Amino acid sequence: MSCFKLPKGLVKDLEGLIHKFWWGYGGEHRKSHWVKWERLCEAKEGGGMVFKEIEKFNDALLVKQVWRLINNPDPLCHRVFKARFFPDCSILEAQASSSGSYAWKSIINARDVIRKGMVWHIGTGEAVRIKEDRWLPGSTNCSVLLPLPSLAPDVKVSSLIDQETVAWKAEVV
Repeated sequence: MSCFKLPKGLVKDLEGLIHKFWWGYGGEHRKSHWVKWERLCEAKEGGGMVFKEIEKFNDALLVKQVWRLINNPDPLCHRVFKARFFPDCSILEAQASSSGSYAWKSIINARDVIRKGMVWHIGTGEAVRIKEDRWLPGSTNCSVLLPLPSLAPDVKVSSLIDQETVAWKAEVV
């Protein structure tokens, strides 16, 4: 479940089995549902039983795998995926491959969740591109919205920072 995206049909069948177990099922007749499913998914402190929505839980586990691939390059899994699918870039820039395994396709789809929420921490600004990366705090999409025709796409944020005083170059910004 943490390596593969479960098909929607399987998720529906699993949730159906869980519902039948908790609410009872006997042949043709069904028992009353005394508590809503949403209530059972709530925290114990709120009176629930902390059940997980299987599809969301599956997505969360896949995103966790992407996060591991971004932050920990040592495991064999990372080295195999890197050699096969993104040898010259990071997993964030990797292209989806039609010849990839189902596990790879699942991880690539989960990567978009990371991309939506990820924002650069500037530091020296040497790794962050002005136009392409998400780095502006307080903005809804965290990236430069105005067209900057005079700048190449790969110009780094470090060109806007005075490295000696570690402050923004006001005349450039």
